[in-house]
Amino acid sequence: MPHILLSPLVKWSFVALGGAMLVHWVVKEARRINDELEQAKRVKVPITDAEIRPTLRRDPATGEYRP
Repeated sequence: MPHILLSPLVKWSFVALGGAMLVHWVVKEARRINDELEQAKRVKVPITDAEIRPTLRRDPATGEYRP
């Protein structure tokens, strides 16, 4: 069975090409994920139970917020 002999230059070229492909994929995925997060930030979600929540007011004596 013949062995395929590749020069070290060809081997390192394959390694560099694979590394570049990996970096390209990682950058593409990071941009895709950031786009999804930006879209999620822009969506306005209505607060359904806002009527039943009391408004908190600051107590001047203690500095605590109370309903």
